[in-house]
This record gives sequence, C-alpha cells and structure tokens, in this order.
Amino acid sequence: MSENTFTMRSWDERVVSGEEGEPRFAHAHATFTYTGVIEGSSACDYLMYYAGEGFAGDGQTAPGFERIEGSVDGREGSFVVRHTVRYGASGVEGTWTVVPGSGTGELAGLGGSGTIAGASEIMDYTFDYSFSRE
Repeated sequence: MSENTFTMRSWDERVVSGEEGEPRFAHAHATFTYTGVIEGSSACDYLMYYAGEGFAGDGQTAPGFERIEGSVDGREGSFVVRHTVRYGASGVEGTWTVVPGSGTGELAGLGGSGTIAGASEIMDYTFDYSFSRE
C-alpha cells in the first residue's frame, strides 16, 4: 500500500437516465479523507456512465470534479481537481489534474496531476505538483 491514500467517507449515487442492465448514467456525490502528501478532506461529484450489463469490460467511465481542503506538503488551503476515472469489477483507476487558478490560501498557484487506483474504500494516489511564482 502507498503512503498516499484516500478513504471514502460517503457515497450517494442516483440514476439520472436509463434502466438497470441498459446503458445509463448517474450522478454520484462522494466525500473522501486524504493522508500522505495531501492531508485533508474533500467533496467530489462524478457523472457515472454504465455501458449496460454489470461491470463487464472497460465501458464504465466517470468524469468528475473534486474540491480538496487541507494541506499539500504542509501548505494550507484548498484546490479543485478534474478526474477521468475508469471502473469495473476489478476496481478503479484514473487520472486527475489540478484546475488552473483553483488554489486558495498557501495553495494559490498550485498545479499538478496524479493517478488513483484501487479496489476498496481505501485507495492509493500519486500527486506530482509544483507552485507557480505569482
């Protein structure tokens, strides 16, 4: 397990359009707690796409936005990331990028990207980041 993890605290998913077993999409609102280079909590919204019958194949995708409040490497503030996530029976994997200009407090000027991966409520993440000189 990585030193950088996040844990799901809540998950509320509601179908927006489509029927069970058919292509459909749903809205999911989740909250997470981060440990590692990021210390804090977040609120995230995904638009989930289900290709049809169960979790077969790589057809399940979820773009989303997440606002993280806390610290990065000891600097306090908040920032927003944009997710591109793929999921199925074997778990979740995806990439995320800091939305330019979204950093507040000591995180103003934060930029970066990372990955997420796992198959449980505790998942690993990577985060390569830097601060612009504003």
